[in-house]
Amino acid sequence: MVHGAYRRAALVCGLLAATLLAGCKQEAAVAPLTRVRVVTTEITEFAPRITLTGAIAAQGQSEVSFRIAGKISERLVDVGDHVKADQVIARLDPEQQQADLQSAQAGVQSAQATLTQATANLARLKDPPPRSIAARRERDQAEASRRAAQAQLDEARAQLTAATDQVHLTELRAGADGIIASRLAEAGQVVSQAQPVYALVRDDRRDAVFDVHEWALANVEFDKGLAVSLAGDPAVTANGTVRLVSPAVDPATLTVQIRFGLADPPPAMALGSPVNGIGPLKPHSAVLLPWQAVFARDGKPAVWVVDASAGTVSLQPVTIDRYTSESIAVTGLDSGLTIVSAGAQMLRPGQKVETVAERKS
Repeated sequence: MVHGAYRRAALVCGLLAATLLAGCKQEAAVAPLTRVRVVTTEITEFAPRITLTGAIAAQGQSEVSFRIAGKISERLVDVGDHVKADQVIARLDPEQQQADLQSAQAGVQSAQATLTQATANLARLKDPPPRSIAARRERDQAEASRRAAQAQLDEARAQLTAATDQVHLTELRAGADGIIASRLAEAGQVVSQAQPVYALVRDDRRDAVFDVHEWALANVEFDKGLAVSLAGDPAVTANGTVRLVSPAVDPATLTVQIRFGLADPPPAMALGSPVNGIGPLKPHSAVLLPWQAVFARDGKPAVWVVDASAGTVSLQPVTIDRYTSESIAVTGLDSGLTIVSAGAQMLRPGQKVETVAERKS
């Protein structure tokens, strides 16, 4: 009876063991492969756009001065003021010039009276025509006097014009639209001819100024121009062309300054406004991959390459060329390779995978 109980227990254990073993084999047989998304590599001519940050500046600064010497009586603008080309910005004491003007006016009046008298005298001697030699000589002298009086009047008028100009020159005008950058003389000061009174930053011609690294200088196609927009309002734009490249590198920032002349800049691009400049990089060969396809292995970038025949994955190192907002440009890959674009973190070398092609947007 005891032996029968042992036999029944052994039979039950054997059945249970067989059932568990069959279940394990069945589970091992249906274990699914890791599913990953993949993309096919294609070498393309990669020419991304680079964004630079700079500011609006004037193309030049000029010094404004009186064309005559004198004492400054009025200073009408100050640093930072916007001025128009014909705006009076300072005056000299015009006392001397006014005196010269009055003297010239009196000279014109005197010369005009002399000419009037000489003309009347000549007319008297011409009618009737002179018959004697003495009468003709007197007429010739009257003609010479009239001509001299006319020349004297012309000279007096020229002196009046010069005196009038001198009075006008006591007013200093800006000469161009712009902003007063600095004040170089004060009211009450005696200045000589051409001595600077103001420094004026011209507002009619403007640059977009950028400090760029030497790498950008060598790799950006600046000769194709730059699309410039206000940093605070990208809708305000202007086209910029290279006007000046600094010949020296700034030792503090290791950058080179490039000035782009703006064609018809909008009024909103005022002097000092921060701007962005977008330009193309020089094209070169690269493979564009989704961000998820590239990961770090031992501190170096790499991708998983799928062997199409074996269905297994292997690591291949790559070199990152540039990051963009949508993708990563890499070198070191041939065209036609199948690269894991999603699910790379769950893989190991030699692992079999099930691939699903990445949907193109």
